[in-house]
Amino acid sequence: MTPEQPVDRALRFETFVVGSSNRLATSAARAVAEAPAQSYNPLFVYGASGCGKTHLVAAIANRASEVHPALRVRFSSGEEVADHLHRVIASGQPQLFLSDYQPVDLLILDDVQFLTGQRETQSELLRLLNALLQGGQQLVLTSDRQPSEIADVDQRLLSRLAGGLVVDVGAPDFEMRLAILRNVSQARTVTFADGVLEAVARLPFANVRELKGALNKLTAYQQLEGMPISAGDVRAVLGEGGASALPERIEAIIPAGTDYDGFLADVLQEVELRVEPWRVRLGEAIARWKPDGWSVAVLERAMALPMAPDVEGLLQAYAGAVAHLQGLEAQAATIDPALRGHAAFRDVEAIPAAQQLVQQAMASALPLPAPSPAFTRASLDAGPEHQLVLRAIDAVIDEPGQRYNPLLLHGPSGSGKTHSAHAIGNAMRARWPDRIVACLSAAVFVEELIAAMQEGGTERWRGRYRRADVFILDDIQLLEGKERTQEELFHLFNHLVGRGSQVVLTSDRAPRTLLGLADRLRSRFEGGLVAALPARERPRLEQLIARAPGERDHFFEDREKTIWAWPDLGGRLIEEYR
Repeated sequence: MTPEQPVDRALRFETFVVGSSNRLATSAARAVAEAPAQSYNPLFVYGASGCGKTHLVAAIANRASEVHPALRVRFSSGEEVADHLHRVIASGQPQLFLSDYQPVDLLILDDVQFLTGQRETQSELLRLLNALLQGGQQLVLTSDRQPSEIADVDQRLLSRLAGGLVVDVGAPDFEMRLAILRNVSQARTVTFADGVLEAVARLPFANVRELKGALNKLTAYQQLEGMPISAGDVRAVLGEGGASALPERIEAIIPAGTDYDGFLADVLQEVELRVEPWRVRLGEAIARWKPDGWSVAVLERAMALPMAPDVEGLLQAYAGAVAHLQGLEAQAATIDPALRGHAAFRDVEAIPAAQQLVQQAMASALPLPAPSPAFTRASLDAGPEHQLVLRAIDAVIDEPGQRYNPLLLHGPSGSGKTHSAHAIGNAMRARWPDRIVACLSAAVFVEELIAAMQEGGTERWRGRYRRADVFILDDIQLLEGKERTQEELFHLFNHLVGRGSQVVLTSDRAPRTLLGLADRLRSRFEGGLVAALPARERPRLEQLIARAPGERDHFFEDREKTIWAWPDLGGRLIEEYR
């Protein structure tokens, strides 16, 4: 019988706090839970102990069981897998290892670093992994380090693990620590005075377990003492330094007839003597920036600390963030004047949001390459040998992103791949006028990426295509050996399919024969519908000229390609004929 850990039903996505250190891992986990074996397979999550890996993969198991009640889910650990294998070998029935696990639809193996140095177990795990992937089953693994850093790992196993998606879960930041503390306190119905949880969150805990341990200590202290803890007591209770002494009360008595201005001057002098200079500097900075609408919460939090932070470094970083936001605002306003004064450009702790706003504005300002209007659905070859392809094309046009995603058309030179790709794009635009269609060749895709890298505008380039509802890429065989472009296409493909966009691809060969294409791309392309276009005879030159969208002198013919010149790179079209 398969060794299996019970899945804690409390470990759910709803109780998992998402922050910058785990956002990618959480998105991937949700995608796997909603549609096992459809996107990231295998999914490998790594990170230091206590950062939430087990919570995340347990959430996958719980969510997948809810969405797919008939799904067979198993949750185990690397240590238990090794023990199980040793038992079946000792019993003289090693074949039971594979037969016990293979019926599972979703297998989650926690802490696979325990397989370090266990070659026999790794070999069996590799066999199991191959069987699951070939059977369309989902595999999820966790480790305290990434696959390449696990000692003595079989290279074949390492290659398989890296062929899916490898994501990390890092230490929580301040906002994430505070959110976790609030969630745990609420779940335990424990209340603290204002500022206590914020003070705990400011301490540099390396992981969630340490954070919860600190909260346990505060809870016990508060219950034993029978009185609430204040924010100033946190460091003393947790052993992180003594609590700051309470300032002495200053009592002022104004005798009758005393000059008020002179009295005020005496008070100010007394304040300067008693208040630390670093607090005065922070107060001056707050008074400078706050009236202009800048968020000063980070300065206010620093001012409330019991001990002096690096004030000089903090103020320099704050001024740098302000200057950066001012530059982003000016950049955005040149594209869309309505963005001037947007709140995102006044929050120094949300610079990524401001950058994203600029990228969205820039992406929306750049038109996407469109299909050539010369090629329509009605002009496609409707011969008997094309009926299967035509039915697939019509299904994609009727229900984009729903039935065949991606749709990959392949055939030899002259089979009409480019014609079909552009015809799909035009039909999409006619049928779904509100949807954004991008249609271009792989050669243009590569050139655009290179130009974006040269200009430092890669994010802007990515943003253009990420908003597409229909993405059509012609001649993907031209991406063979171009690792960076394949990497970009991998992430773009996952984003588009994840948001329900339709992807259409063409190639001169079937995906399995594109040896220079990464396995993870090939497997995703084969996950939709791969349809072959039959070869056809080259039409007469007069027929080609009659179908040309430009003037006669724009047309010429070589041995393999019929090429029309277009005024811009995005509209350049290469149509194959034989």
